[in-house]
Amino acid sequence: QVQLVESGGGLVQPGGSLRLSCAASGIIFRAYDMGWYRQAPGKQRELVARILAGGGTNYADSVKGRFTISRDNAKNTVFLQMTSLKPEDPAVYYCNARFDLLRHDYWGQGTQVTVSS
Repeated sequence: QVQLVESGGGLVQPGGSLRLSCAASGIIFRAYDMGWYRQAPGKQRELVARILAGGGTNYADSVKGRFTISRDNAKNTVFLQMTSLKPEDPAVYYCNARFDLLRHDYWGQGTQVTVSS
């Protein structure tokens, strides 16, 4: 059974930082492309950042220079370090695991990020 469990969300002031974690089980983690997506109320889910199995990364323009995605294959965990948080960043943040060759696409339950003074 595949499980992706996010943690680290919460309330932070504008300009603050949070670190999200996603612990994966039931997959060969190192073989999967991992991503963080977010969905704000009334909006579509959007890609925030991805890190490929080979280590390459890409980011949404809105978070470049502020967010950093990383992975620890030994711990089956992907991280999203968020800094300089803005009022437009609040959303539910979801972890995603993909293996395109096998058409595997798994999602976590999400973790809420709130930015407010």
